Amino acid sequence: MKKSEALAVLIGTQIGAGVLGLPYAAKDVGLIPSILVLVGIMLLMLFTARIILYFSAKLGGAQLSTMAKKTLGRGGGLVMFLSLIIMGFGALLAYIAGIGNVFAALFGVSPQVGAIVFWVFASLVIYLGLEASGKSELAMGLVMLFLFMSVGAVLLPKGRLENAMYSNTSSLWTIIGVSIFALGCHSVIPDVYKGLGSYEETKRLLTWAFVIPTAIYALFMASFLLVFGRDTPQIATQALESLFGRVGFLVGNLIPLFAITTSYIGFGLAQLSNIEEYLGLDRKLAWAITVIPPLIVYLLGVGDFVSVLGIAGNTGDLLAFIVLPLALYITHKLGFASVEGEVEAG
Repeated sequence: MKKSEALAVLIGTQIGAGVLGLPYAAKDVGLIPSILVLVGIMLLMLFTARIILYFSAKLGGAQLSTMAKKTLGRGGGLVMFLSLIIMGFGALLAYIAGIGNVFAALFGVSPQVGAIVFWVFASLVIYLGLEASGKSELAMGLVMLFLFMSVGAVLLPKGRLENAMYSNTSSLWTIIGVSIFALGCHSVIPDVYKGLGSYEETKRLLTWAFVIPTAIYALFMASFLLVFGRDTPQIATQALESLFGRVGFLVGNLIPLFAITTSYIGFGLAQLSNIEEYLGLDRKLAWAITVIPPLIVYLLGVGDFVSVLGIAGNTGDLLAFIVLPLALYITHKLGFASVEGEVEAG
């Protein structure tokens, strides 16, 4: 796997439904508190991502559930596995729900038909594995990053400070949850490490994989709050039509199309690998368990976009990407958890 593809997988896993929901989650909090939360969460998530990389490398590229089981015992492994299942299920459900609305707007089909068409394509890429994911995410990621930065640059001159300069800490929990969700690429780190075959290279890429999305998130969130304030919609980019007409409509729907697709593929790949390794299942069965239940639940009528993101971030992501890695780190430092193997110096 090339470094560019590895970085694309890490960034693409993050930049998806989370960034689209950030402006909406921030509209009830205010710009300054939201950015402070975002940066604080980024630093914490980068720290825990390095913990996961270190222990995965010591254990030969083990997935998160296997890593927790071998270091924290059977109970730790089970909690990690269930946390990832909750997080992954919530993520994939949110992506299917979000993309259904995007397809409906772009192509005039029902959200359910759009969701099924997307599901077939993206789930096939997941089944084909890391190489196919890396190449597809690199291509879509470059387009996506260009669109995000362009939208931010175009919107900022139209903004007004009074639209975003307020503070309401009573709604912090939602922005915390969506920020955790938006910066969660931890589950794909073992796959990226194995694809690169180098601890040091993966460690360097991790820093950029968090700094780049956070900078884009801050620009994106600020631009929408300064322009739309408390009227920011759930999928923020869909408000662009009111300012730029047909061009705004197309860009406002193409961004979530690319962003949600890259995240769906990244999270789905990590979920598949985790289930396959921890439960020792056949790849086809693990793939089916990963991608079919979220589609069924969506078709049954469940899938409020931002609410699902917040729940997934405040439960599965919080446990799997923050609480358990910190527990692993602390117990290892205290000598209660040990792992065999070597990683490169540095």
